[in-house]
Amino acid sequence: MAVTNKNIDQVIAILKEAIKDLPDPSVTLVGKKWKTPFHVLISCLLSLRTNDKTTLPASERLFDLADSPAAMLKLSLEKIEKAIYPVGFYKTKARSIHGICRDILEKFDGQVPDQIDTLMTMKGVGRKTANLVLTEGFGKPAICVDTHVHRISNRFGYVKTKDPHETEWALREQLPKKYWIEYNMQLVLWGQNVCKPISPLCSICPLIKICARVGVTHNR
Repeated sequence: MAVTNKNIDQVIAILKEAIKDLPDPSVTLVGKKWKTPFHVLISCLLSLRTNDKTTLPASERLFDLADSPAAMLKLSLEKIEKAIYPVGFYKTKARSIHGICRDILEKFDGQVPDQIDTLMTMKGVGRKTANLVLTEGFGKPAICVDTHVHRISNRFGYVKTKDPHETEWALREQLPKKYWIEYNMQLVLWGQNVCKPISPLCSICPLIKICARVGVTHNR
């Protein structure tokens, strides 16, 4: 079998039940704790090439020092670097944080923009980050595709795409809009805990009879 729009409601319901006791991804936790697009944007930036266990503490340390674009610009790059270390590329990210904060103040009247194309004009903000800011920061429907969403959507047989960019547009065409916001979080948690890149835990997966298991050669 495969996941299709005929059974996607069932798949989402099963995933929702299966992940209910798992901890939220770090960016989701940031969104719940601070509830502002600015905090979500900065934590998204920190999360790139960095695991959740590192991202959330780094976000908390930084926001304890500065919780607005103006306050962030008053921090030296060295102080930001020290706060966010050991996130990946922490020196580059510190410079990006300064640049993003300047843009927010000088180009966007102090407010994080809520349009994908506008968000992406800021250096360091790619499409994945922009989509995540919309869903977690603004509660607006968007489809954030990371490695988990790309891999699992293809493994399900729901899409047949070569890269995350193609996956986003395929999902925009066929995934019911009511699921856009939650889809990323569900698949990220599923990918981290069950549907792993190598040797997924198919033996305990409640979706095993629905999933096409595309590309799965070894499983547990």
